[in-house]
Parts: sequence; C-alpha cells; structure tokens
Amino acid sequence: MKTPDPSLQTFMASCQARLEKCLTHWLPGAVTHPATLHESMRYAVLDGGKRIRPTLVYASGQAVGSPPELLDDPACAIEFMHAYSLVHDDLPAMDDDDLRRGKPSCHKAYGEATAILAGDALQSLAFYVLTHNNTAIDDGTRRRMIEALALAAGSRGMAGGQMLDLAAAGQELDIAELEDMHIHKTGALIRCSVIIGALTNPGLDSSLLDRLDHYAKCIGLAFQIRDDILDEEGETGTLGKRSGADRSLSKSTYPAVIGLDTARQRANELHEEAMESLSGLGEQADPLRWISLYIIERDR
Repeated sequence: MKTPDPSLQTFMASCQARLEKCLTHWLPGAVTHPATLHESMRYAVLDGGKRIRPTLVYASGQAVGSPPELLDDPACAIEFMHAYSLVHDDLPAMDDDDLRRGKPSCHKAYGEATAILAGDALQSLAFYVLTHNNTAIDDGTRRRMIEALALAAGSRGMAGGQMLDLAAAGQELDIAELEDMHIHKTGALIRCSVIIGALTNPGLDSSLLDRLDHYAKCIGLAFQIRDDILDEEGETGTLGKRSGADRSLSKSTYPAVIGLDTARQRANELHEEAMESLSGLGEQADPLRWISLYIIERDR
C-alpha cells in the first residue's frame, strides 16, 4: 500500500482519533434495543474506511481557522451519511457488492432487510447529530449545514447520482454524462464535507467559500477517476472491495470512456485545478493540499 505523506499521516491520525471517539459517542450501543439493528449500524461504521470525507471536514475547518472541537460533530454526521450510502449502494438491487472495507457487506452479514434499516437509521442519525450537538454553532449556521447535507444526500446529490448510475447500466456514456453522474453520486458528499467544515467559521467570506467549493468539486471528480482506475488495476485484498466490479457490470468508467492514460492525466489536471483554488491560503490549508495529492495517488 502506498504510504501517505508523513505530514498527512499525522494529520489523518489525529482526525481519526477524534472521529472514532465521536462516532462511538453518537452510535447506540450494540446491545441497546433493538440490538440487531444497532449492531449492524456499528458494523457498517466502525473499524474500517479511509475516513477521507470527515478528514476533509477537519481540513477545511482548519483552513478557515475553526478549532477542532467545532468540527467533531459535523465530521461525525458526514461519516454517518457516507456509511449509509455504502450500505445501500452495496445492496443487490443497487451495485450488488459482497465486500466492503475488507469484510462482508452489511447485507451479507445481517441480511438485506436489516441492512436497509441500518442505512435508513444512519442517515437519520447524521441529521440528529447536527441538530443536537452541544458545540458553539449558532442556529443560522446549523441550518445551513443541515441544508447542505440534505442536498448532498438527496435527488440533487447522492440519490440522484445513484439513479443516473442505474439508468446508465449497459449504456455507453460520453465524458460529460459520466462526469455529471459522478458529480452527484461521489462528488456531492465530498463537496458537502468541505463546505460544512468551512461553515463553522460564520464570518467566512463568500468568495473563499466558493473557492473551497470549487476545490471540493475538483477533488470529488479526481476521487472517482482514481476509483475507476483502481477498479481496473487494483487487487481485491488491497482495495477492501471486489476489483473489476464495474467492468463485470459493463459500467461506463473513466478508463473505459477515455482510456487509462487519459484518465490519469485528467486526475492530475483536477489536482492542479484544486491547488489553484487554494492559492493565497497559508499553511493552515496544507492538509487540503495533501489530501488532494493523496486522492490521485492512493492505491485503495
């Protein structure tokens, strides 16, 4: 496995330590009634994943000068929403994946009905966290966070992207159609992660928020391009999920549409564009820079 930059490793480890504590705080106990549902929720969230999206919350918040204690609950809400999306994406009616984060998918471990309920409950819990956290976030900012997460999860975000993905099965998409699908399916929650982190500074200049949103749009597409490349070249043991899954389902991917070399070039271009969006920001924005590079170089 490619090792991230040591500075990013240190930052990610710090963020993950805070996040795991927060996730455990908000998740119901495994024996809390109804126990099977709560056990499946914990199974889907804990002990796995790169935690890129919540790390982006911390990185974006740091870039605008927010203290980490303001970022813990928003990061937690983002990870609950992401975990919900993975549980539902893996279902037989969706992407039909049996492996996730190096272990059986939630529906393989607990059955389809329980997995659906676990995903539903995790989505609800994400909003509960944003409405019930005790940090010093004013009501106006809290409302903007809830609005951003709702849009990212709904028909103009992940759900809409998944619908486009289902509708595209067996079809050959052009690059514009492919990017439109992934701006929704993958990119929406990545953009929301950056925006929610930045919103913890209520006095943030709107032009800077727009630049951070453009950064997030670029890395969201780059993330999906790298995922598509890894689906072609990666190994199941390293990826933690089945390699070649998209090819076996005849899905349109960046390598399939524009070729592997051009896909790599496009990812690099998006990284450079993301870096340009951060120009003028000081070293407090370095974690955002490190994450962008990591996204296009990762091997899982």
